[in-house]
Parts: sequence; C-alpha cells; structure tokens
Amino acid sequence: MATAIEFEHVGKQYRLGLVSTKTLSHDIRRFWITNVLGKEDPYLKIGETNDRASKGNSEYVWALRDIDFKVEQGDVVGIIGKNGAGKSTLLKLLSRVTGPTTGTIRAHGRIGSLLEVGTGFHNEMTGRENIFMNGAILGMTRAEIQRKLDEIIDFSGCERYIDTPVKRYSSGMTVRLGFAVAAFLEPEILVVDEVLAVGDAEFQKKAIGKMKDVSQGQGRTVLFVSHNMASIRNLCTSGVVLEYGQVKFRGDNINQVVDFYLNGNSAEVGDRAKLSGGELKSYRVKDCSSRQLEITEVERLTPYKVDSTDEQTYRVRVCRRDQSIKKVCLNTLVDDILTDNRVGLTCSDIFDIPEGKNEFEIEVTLRHLNLTKGNYKMNFWLSSDPVINSWNILDGIYNSLTFEVVSYNQKPITVWPNDCGFNYFDGCTTKIA
Repeated sequence: MATAIEFEHVGKQYRLGLVSTKTLSHDIRRFWITNVLGKEDPYLKIGETNDRASKGNSEYVWALRDIDFKVEQGDVVGIIGKNGAGKSTLLKLLSRVTGPTTGTIRAHGRIGSLLEVGTGFHNEMTGRENIFMNGAILGMTRAEIQRKLDEIIDFSGCERYIDTPVKRYSSGMTVRLGFAVAAFLEPEILVVDEVLAVGDAEFQKKAIGKMKDVSQGQGRTVLFVSHNMASIRNLCTSGVVLEYGQVKFRGDNINQVVDFYLNGNSAEVGDRAKLSGGELKSYRVKDCSSRQLEITEVERLTPYKVDSTDEQTYRVRVCRRDQSIKKVCLNTLVDDILTDNRVGLTCSDIFDIPEGKNEFEIEVTLRHLNLTKGNYKMNFWLSSDPVINSWNILDGIYNSLTFEVVSYNQKPITVWPNDCGFNYFDGCTTKIA
C-alpha cells in the first residue's frame, strides 16, 4: 500500500514567551553561523522537553522532537496524548500552518484540515462564499464545488444561514460547516483536531460516520485527534501516543494503543502492567497516608472482552515495606472510560499477611459484572480496612488495566446504591498467597 504521509525526524522548537529569538545577539549569531559559516543552527542543540507542568532552565523548548513514522493510504490514525503533548502542533505542521524546525514532512495529495473552530473561514464572508473559497484553496474548480454544494449544506444542517456571514454563526454551526467542507471537497488526507467536541451528539455521530465512509469507502487517509477514547476506538485503525513532544508509542492495533495511554504509558500493555520503578507514579493515589504497602504489578487472568454475566479476575502483587503492617484489605474500583464515572466498587475481606513474607499476591474475582456494553478501567486500593468504613489508603493505582463488555444480557442497575456500590458485582472472591 502506498505511503500517504511520512514524518522524518521532525522537530519544532519555540522560544518561550517570544517569537523567534527576539534578541539582536541571538539573531546575529544564528545568521553568522548558519548563513555565513554554513554550520548547524546552535540553538537546535539546546532546549528542554515540553513538560508544561514543570519549570525549566532553558529559554527554548521542543514542542515536537524527532517525530518519525509513516501513515499508509487509507489508514485512520488516532493521535492521542495529554494536553500539551504536541498533537495540535503536529497537525499544524502537516497542514502547513507553520513549518518544522528540523526534519521533513512528505504528504501525497491534497490536505483538508479542521484544526480549530473557523479554520480557513473568513468571518465577513457568508457560509456559501466560504465553501467556494475553501474549495479553491484545495485546487478544485467552481464546477466541482457546485456539484458538491447541496451535499455540503445538507450535511452541515446550516441551510437557513448559508447566506449569512460566518461571524454570526455559533461555534457549533461553524464546526458543522467547516467539517462538511473538509469532508465533501474530497481531500486525499483529512486532518481533524478535537473540534468535533464542540458539536452536539447528533453531529458527532454523523461526523464519525462520514470519516468512516471517507476512509473505508473512498480509501482516503484520516488523522484524528481526540480525548474521547470511545470515538478513537470506534473510528481509528491505528494510533500514536505523544508525550512531551515525542512519540511514546506507535501501534497498528488501536485497542492496544488506547490501553497503553490509559495505563499511564506502562511499558507493557495488554493483560499485565508492571508498576515497579515508578512507571505509573503520577497514577498512584497521592493522598494515601503512607507507602507501607506498595502495589508492584497487576495482571488480568480473564479475557479482555467479556459478557455482562461473566467474571473478571485480577492478580495484584504487593510489596510490604513496613513489617508492622499485619493486615490488608483490597478495594477494587471500576470506572467507565467514556464518562470517567465510577460504576462499581467492592471490598475484600481483611486478610492476615503471610508470616515472614515481604512480597505476596492477592487474587480478586468480580462475579456477575452486570455492566452495560462499553470499555472500563480498573483501580486498586490497599487499606487496613474497607474504604467503606475508612479512607486510610496505604497505596493505590488508577487505570491499571482495561476490559471491554461486548454484550449485555440483563436489566441494568441505573441507580448507584447508597453504600457506594459495595457488592455491586454480586460480591467478589479474594484469596491471598
């Protein structure tokens, strides 16, 4: 299959707070070294990782660095990452809104971009005029645009306002029209940032369906950025996880990519997450009273895809740091990935830690899940007694592993019980070894 997009060691550097270097000494030095002496730009050798949450020492930062991957024609690639990871910057480079500081980007075909509300629109022009302007930018003739005009207007749902200046549109209407233009004017590559979240549920469903049709039916390439993991799983075939401006993970299986991201960028994805070495430090419970016990590994012993009447079994490996801790209770919590709401919580009995053991395992089985179709993530807390009675958490891990309920065979429980979901899963079976 032909390559549609190719990123070769692409990087984008910025000077914090300013455009260019904005100092005479820096500009003269850069000009002399690069243009006169013919050497490498000295400012490319400096700069720090793009960690927005920490204060650095350098005036320069790499929004993207050493991005190197290919996208095949017809692929639908999900670009995933935290805020500030470099997702939008990557799409702006591809769309030629800005240029890369280092490296090369090769794209074969016309690119239709929807990077933010009103991308490519002139506020003083009407919706109809903006459609023709965008088509001309994409290299289409007036006759070609006219042939698609009715479909674009119908899909956008903005027919009543199509001859009104865009500046009077709501953000949702602007996105509707912008997406319709980008999708129906037949670019070979469609680039969509997370602006679809502005639209209502009906439009998001239509947009996802259209992108599927564009990729599967017409063989066009789509790059899709979103924080909605359900949409990513539903639409994309492969994905890229960005972290601090670098490619952290690249996979051809979108479920594996999403698991990697939700597992806190664990080095292992799938059925096991190793937590030793601080790999998931940011996902540990921060307000626990101590680290007297520490979860080191979580393993799923049952299939990833299950039925609502099935069981889920996990093995949690624990390291005892304090010999004075003699008893332990494992609290198991389940969150809905799509809504991030807690849908269940259950607690084990209080166990005596095996005599003389500093490392031991707790195996927990959630019986009769009774969960509707969807994707879920697991959280585990260790405490000296159930969290129902106390919040004395000794250690905890969020988003350790995920699973999917593929079919639902019973009446849903729509109201969470007053006891915070205790025994929500019709009880749990635990054992310690």
